[in-house]
Amino acid sequence: MELGFDNDKYVKIQSENIRKRTELFDKLYLEVGGKLFDDTHASRVLPGFQLDVKIKMFQKLRKDIEIIFCISANDIERNKVRAEYGITYDMEVLRLIGNLQEMDFNINSVVITLYKNQPTVDTFIAKLKRYKIKTYIHRYTKGYPTDIDTIVSEEGYGANPYIKTTKKIILVTAPGPASGKLATSLSQLYHEHKKGVNAGYAKFETMPVWDLPLKHPLNMAYEAATADLKDVTMLDYFHLEEYGVKAVSYNRDLEVFPVLKTILNRIVGKDIYKSPTDMGVNMIGQCITNDKVVQEASKKEIVRRYFNEMCNYKLGITEYDTPERIKKLMNELKIDENYLDVVRPALEKSEKVGKHVISLKLPNGKIITGKETELLSPASSLILNTIKELTDIPDSIDLLSPTILKPMLELVPRTRERDKTLSLEEVLIALSISSVTNPSVEKALNSIKELDGCEAHSTYIVSNGDLKMLKSLRINLTCQPLFYSTKLS
Repeated sequence: MELGFDNDKYVKIQSENIRKRTELFDKLYLEVGGKLFDDTHASRVLPGFQLDVKIKMFQKLRKDIEIIFCISANDIERNKVRAEYGITYDMEVLRLIGNLQEMDFNINSVVITLYKNQPTVDTFIAKLKRYKIKTYIHRYTKGYPTDIDTIVSEEGYGANPYIKTTKKIILVTAPGPASGKLATSLSQLYHEHKKGVNAGYAKFETMPVWDLPLKHPLNMAYEAATADLKDVTMLDYFHLEEYGVKAVSYNRDLEVFPVLKTILNRIVGKDIYKSPTDMGVNMIGQCITNDKVVQEASKKEIVRRYFNEMCNYKLGITEYDTPERIKKLMNELKIDENYLDVVRPALEKSEKVGKHVISLKLPNGKIITGKETELLSPASSLILNTIKELTDIPDSIDLLSPTILKPMLELVPRTRERDKTLSLEEVLIALSISSVTNPSVEKALNSIKELDGCEAHSTYIVSNGDLKMLKSLRINLTCQPLFYSTKLS
């Protein structure tokens, strides 16, 4: 894979700029946009961006950091899921806390925002307490967003409990967007300044990239990724007016900035920032080493997002205007669904054999397909065919031992049509058992790591176990918005 991003430079200059911002205050509340771990979007649009580069950067500042997690009670109540891993936001908070504790980061607390006495939220709060994690409850801020006098008063931010912090930098993060990070940060600023502490606020974002053109594919890929939130990248007209410099922001930040500026002025007693861009600490643009590679990767990501949202529409998760917005971005860039070169081979093979098919592009450019059979799901066939190709094992050789498959098939009765085939997880378990006595199988299994970052396309909506396993292999999977079967039972 040709790289387009310099991780080492990013860690160096991003951490330096955070330190510079910290020096302006006694204490800095740093709102973290995007993901601390496993930023798969950034790694796809910035080839070379390491999934853990953000946390590596924060490790350089670890002794000065403590972390507050925010999670919306609404997201807990509706079981909102983080797509990459198929786990709910509340479970994602626990996963992230566990990972950070293993790295010796100081976890301050979890803030439940927009709390309305929801029973499911109370259950999560009880779980946090059993894990001995401090928990705070924030309700809707009275007066927000227009009544500044009420917002910046004991009835507004003052109604929220004060979270005691001891470090210089407080990261305010969340499992996803719209979790209440900004409100929590401002609430803390209100309390800190009441106590005479010169606390400040800044925003650490990766996307959009303020110093790239508005219509750069990387910024358009951000729009595609947040199409469900109706985010639109825009010129920061506050920044342009104040400094005469073009900078890219997005609609939500621009809409809220006048209110935010007024609130900060009322809390701090002066204007800290003149534009949304001023608030941010984002050095991504300066670390791009190959713009052509980044543009190409970003265009592919936009198409992936289109397929994903079309599937979400089919599943009833989103409205049609979400994929429609992404389709407009594709039209602007003059690309279509076939921009991903795994799409056409899957559709053509499926039409030829009359079966569901998944195609995958290997690192060497060769495209492999796998179809559904009486024994195997399309995903299972695909991975078997792929690892044979990677290890030069003849197609005539069976990697799965009948002596292992027989008891597996008997152990799990398959009474439904969709359950008659072996899932990818079952196939990988069978291969793992066979590898103990078969060196060829062991070699084949070792080749699976080469699939990291490969493109794949399915002629149906892959779900459940096969989807989870393909994602765990870090395969970039897209799907046609079609169900595996038209049967409802």
